[in-house]
Amino acid sequence: MVTRQRIPDDVLSAAHARARAREARDWAEADRLRAEIEASGWKVVDRGTDFALSPASPPDVADGDRIRYGSSQSVPSRLDETPVGVATVVMLATDWPGDLDRALAALRAWSPAGTSIVIVADGPSPDQQEALAGIGAEPTNGQPHARHVPTEVVWTSERLGHAAATNIGLRRAIGPVAILLDTSVEPTGDIVTPLVHALDDPTVAVAGGWGIVSGDLRKFDDAPPGDVDAIEGYCQAFRRVDYATRGPLDERFRFYRNLDIWWSLVLRDGGEAGPRRRAVSLDGLPVHRHEHRGYASLPAEERERQSKRNFYRILDRFRDRRDLLVRPG
Repeated sequence: MVTRQRIPDDVLSAAHARARAREARDWAEADRLRAEIEASGWKVVDRGTDFALSPASPPDVADGDRIRYGSSQSVPSRLDETPVGVATVVMLATDWPGDLDRALAALRAWSPAGTSIVIVADGPSPDQQEALAGIGAEPTNGQPHARHVPTEVVWTSERLGHAAATNIGLRRAIGPVAILLDTSVEPTGDIVTPLVHALDDPTVAVAGGWGIVSGDLRKFDDAPPGDVDAIEGYCQAFRRVDYATRGPLDERFRFYRNLDIWWSLVLRDGGEAGPRRRAVSLDGLPVHRHEHRGYASLPAEERERQSKRNFYRILDRFRDRRDLLVRPG
């Protein structure tokens, strides 16, 4: 059952005022009112002298006892709650249920007590949806040392994209440290403890298994363990409180590539006059990287197009911030 959204009075009033401004050919005022309407979460479509209003995001959908959310803002946030445990691992589920099952089984086998998991079912494929419906408290894949790790699955009503789905997972995180883990990554040991310990250092803003550096903020290269400019999103850990104060992620990043660079720089940024925080790539994190299906499943031209569009968003915010680079060229 679709939850119908009533148009708020202030949005409707702004839309009527915009129609009058357009009739008077006051385009600056019409543009201002459009921005106001869109900031309230609505879209206005002109139909001659009339208009139509619709929600800017898909509706929430009631599916029995389950709510499928149409936007990250619809998802109840736990960020104001006192942190519990040691860390929350956030994973996204779209297609390829075998990848999720493999990563989940490994986390249940190796994660320390106090670890929790949030899986965001972002418009999952039928196979993925069927597999997610069976996720409960029991370990998967017959892992001999698997233990119970509290696991929550949050569903969307449509596929919202990588950043929006990640925001949903982070809104539900309860641990003091959030770990974003791509389902192409299979832990072969405890990854939670070293990532949490890395963030015990207050100068460290983000840590993970793979780091990259740049000399000019235009081209990034793989880097050895140690201080880096950004942590790749395959495995990226940061404090939940930093997400609460510096987030949310920019939801225009529907494709995953380059969002990790943008978010690493946001986390590290102390302002041009403030202290630069660190990104640290850990040596010997026990993980194995499998093929990234989201990358391999797209034609090269489409990957390049979407990656380039995302990279422009990094430049829009950080193009002159060479102070954030550990080895500026």
